Amino acid sequence: MINAELAKAFARIADLLEIDGADKFRVNSFKRASRTLKDCTEDIETVACEGRLTDLPGIGKGTAERISQFLDTKTMDVLEELEQKLPPGLPALLDIQGMGPKKVALVYEKLDVRNLDDLKQAIDSGQFAELPGLGKASAKKIAEGVAFLETSAGRTPLGIALPIGEEMLARVRNLSGVRRAELAGSIRRGKETIGDIDILCAAENGKEIIEQFVQFEGVIRVLASGATKGSVTVGIEKGRELQIDLRVVEVDSFGAALQYFTGSKEHNVRLRELAIRKKLRLNEYGLFKEEKAIAGEREDGIYGQLGLSLIPPELREDRGELTLADDQLDLVTLKDVRGDLHLHTTASDGKCTIEEMAEACKALGYSYLAICDHSKSSTIANGLTIKRMEEHIAAIREANERVADIEILVGSECDILPDGTLDYPDDLLAQCDWIVASIHSAMGTGSSKKLSATDRTLAAMENRYVCAIGHPTGRLIHRRSAMEMDMSAIVEGALETSTILEINASWHRLDLKDSHARQAMEAGVDLCINTDAHHVDGLAQMRFGVMTAKRGGACKNNIANCATLAGLRKLIGNKRSRNA
Repeated sequence: MINAELAKAFARIADLLEIDGADKFRVNSFKRASRTLKDCTEDIETVACEGRLTDLPGIGKGTAERISQFLDTKTMDVLEELEQKLPPGLPALLDIQGMGPKKVALVYEKLDVRNLDDLKQAIDSGQFAELPGLGKASAKKIAEGVAFLETSAGRTPLGIALPIGEEMLARVRNLSGVRRAELAGSIRRGKETIGDIDILCAAENGKEIIEQFVQFEGVIRVLASGATKGSVTVGIEKGRELQIDLRVVEVDSFGAALQYFTGSKEHNVRLRELAIRKKLRLNEYGLFKEEKAIAGEREDGIYGQLGLSLIPPELREDRGELTLADDQLDLVTLKDVRGDLHLHTTASDGKCTIEEMAEACKALGYSYLAICDHSKSSTIANGLTIKRMEEHIAAIREANERVADIEILVGSECDILPDGTLDYPDDLLAQCDWIVASIHSAMGTGSSKKLSATDRTLAAMENRYVCAIGHPTGRLIHRRSAMEMDMSAIVEGALETSTILEINASWHRLDLKDSHARQAMEAGVDLCINTDAHHVDGLAQMRFGVMTAKRGGACKNNIANCATLAGLRKLIGNKRSRNA
C-alpha cells in the first residue's frame, strides 16, 4: 500500500536530516508526517486526488506537495538531495540495532565514519567507546548489532517475499501457453527468510514465456533470458533488489521438477538415496526404472512410487520427515484456525475498534477472538492504566453483546516486568478471559537488579491467570536478535504450568520460530497462533504463523486456537485451576 511506502520515505528523510544536523523542528515535522501517513486508514492517493491532504494532521502545504511528488515519481527532491549529500554508506548504519541517527551523526562528525567497514574499525580500535556518551558497553552492543546485520543480510523476510512471489506467479499463470505454474524453493517451504523466489511452470513455448516474463512491469534488471529459464530482479525496501527465477519444463516432468526445485537440498538427497535402494533413478525430469519414467507429471506420484505419502513442503528439511506416520503429515491449515487470541484496538496502540476487529474476524469465519491491549507499563504503546483497563473490560463485554455470531473474549497483553512480576494485580487479571504475558522492555542479559529473560518468563508462567506467553523470544527478524533464553527450561516450565506458548504470526516476528515450536510440541506443550494485529489488515498475517507451525510439524490438535470455544475454555480452566 502506498501509505506505508510514503510513511517509510518520510521517516527516512527525518533520519537523514538528523544525521545531517538539521534543526529539531524540521526533523520532527517529517516524523509527524510519517506517523500521520502510517495511521491513515484511507488510500492516500484518493485523499490527494480529492485535494484533502492538508486536512490530515501534520500535513501542511509543503508536505502535501512532497506527497504529490512521491505519488508521481516514487521519490522526493529532499530525499534525493540528502542521499547525494551524505556518504553513500552512512545511512546503511541505521540498520544496525542500537545505531540511531544521533549515534550515526556522532561517529560521522567525530571519527569520519562513512560506512560499515569504518564503523567496525572504529569499534576495534577503541575510538568508538571513547566518544562522549558511549563507552565500552555501548561499543559491545553495537558490535553485536553489526554481527547480526552481517549474518542476516542478503535474505528477504517471508512477509515481503511471498506477496511478490504470488503476484508474479499470477502473471505467469495468465501467460498464453502456460499449463501449470507454482512457487518452488524456500518460499514454498515457508522459510522465515528467503534468498530468491523460484517459480516453475509447464509449457511448450518456453522461449516465448521467458521473453514475456523478463518484460514484466516492475522488473529492474534482467539477469538471464533463455529458452527454459529467466532471471530478473524487482525492487523491495531500502533500495534492495529481490531475484526471481522462472523455469519452464514439460508437462510430463512438472511434478518431478516441482519436487526437485522445492528442495531442500538435504531432503532431495534422502529421496535420491531411497530411490537408489529401490534400484530407481530420481532427478528433476522424473523417477525412472532403467530408462522408463514411472512418475513425473505429479509430485505425489514421485513420493508414492517411493513408498511414501506426499510430504508437505514445509517439512522437507531432512528432519526425519520420511519416517513420519500419515497422521503426523496431516498438518494444521489456515482453515483449522477458529480464532485469533492476540489483537489490539484503539484502546492502546491499535487502529481499529473492538467491533471492527470482531466483524473482520467474523468475516474470516472465526468463532472467537481475544482483545489484548497493552498494559500500563507499555507507555509507548498507550498502555492502559488500571482504571482504563476496568473501563475497557466493560466495553469489551458490551461489544460482545452487540456483535452477533462470534465470541469476544476479554484479554490483555500484560507486560512481564524486569523482576518477573506482572503489570496488573491478580484481581484485575481475574476479570479477564485470556491473558497473554509478554516481555517488552529490559531485554538484555540479567544483572543484579533484574532477572534474566528465562527467569522472568518462568515466573510469569507460575501465575494462574497467564494463559500464554506472547512472542516468547522477543526477536524481530533482521532488526533485533532473540533474547538469551534457555528454551529447554521455558518448554519445561510451560508444560508444568499448563501455559500455552505463542507463535506470533507477524512476519516481523514469527516467534516462536519453527525449531522452538517443534521442541515445545514434542514435549507436549500446547501452542497458539496469533497475529498480534493492530489493524484489520493485520489479520491476514495468520498464514505466516500457520506456515511456521507447519514447519515445526504442528497438527491442529497442537494449536489451542484450533479448538472449539468450549475446548479453549477448558484449556484456560486447566491453567486457572492450578493453585486455586
